Amino acid sequence: MRNPTPIDRHAGRMVCATRFLLAASVLLISSSALAQQSYVGRFDAYAGYMYLDSPHIKLAENGFHTQVGTRVTNWLSLGFDFCIGTGNTSINGPLLTPALQQQLGAQLAQLIAGGVIPPTYVLTVPLDSKTETYSAGPQISYRHFKAVTLFIRPDLGAMHETAIPHATDPVAQAIVQQLAPSGKKLDWVAFYGFGGGVDVGITKHFAVRIQADLVHDHLFNDLLKDGRNTVRFSIGPAVQWGHNVAK
Repeated sequence: MRNPTPIDRHAGRMVCATRFLLAASVLLISSSALAQQSYVGRFDAYAGYMYLDSPHIKLAENGFHTQVGTRVTNWLSLGFDFCIGTGNTSINGPLLTPALQQQLGAQLAQLIAGGVIPPTYVLTVPLDSKTETYSAGPQISYRHFKAVTLFIRPDLGAMHETAIPHATDPVAQAIVQQLAPSGKKLDWVAFYGFGGGVDVGITKHFAVRIQADLVHDHLFNDLLKDGRNTVRFSIGPAVQWGHNVAK
């Protein structure tokens, strides 16, 4: 039996997340009165814990997630979304662009021929990462249940990432200096995807929000040959206030 690939692990995480959200929704819906919500505040705000997972490069980040929005109707909201997380991973040769692999391969071959490094040398560069995401747009909510609100949304926005490599040997250090002379790499890129979740009402103005998003991006396309799928899980308190748009 073959070992699971990063794509396999990513698919497994998505299946588990989907099952979790579905199970939570079914459980909460079954315990809620099947009645329309009597109060839907004009304004909404959320802040909570966030876990960002990019399995293709084995990068997992923990951080903070916040949202603010205004409800146009009881089913349509417009809002802004921001999150920030930090983590670490390692970049190796197969993740790099073909041109960069060829360039570095020639350099390493010369070092091997000169006896500077052994033929078994493998280039691996650990790095620290900080990721920020910014997005804005619509969200559609389903409020048929008194204590539970289901919602879905498109995810369109920008991602900013800072990568700080830490070379572990002189050869890697020279290559890092060549690729990132300042000691870090910065990049902005657009992302797209979809997300959704559930608000569990605790009081008229307060709820617990559980949500997940899946987006695609291609950060550092001058270094990395592939784009990546990133999954975000988030949980925390949400508040609503203002004019009742349910009337």
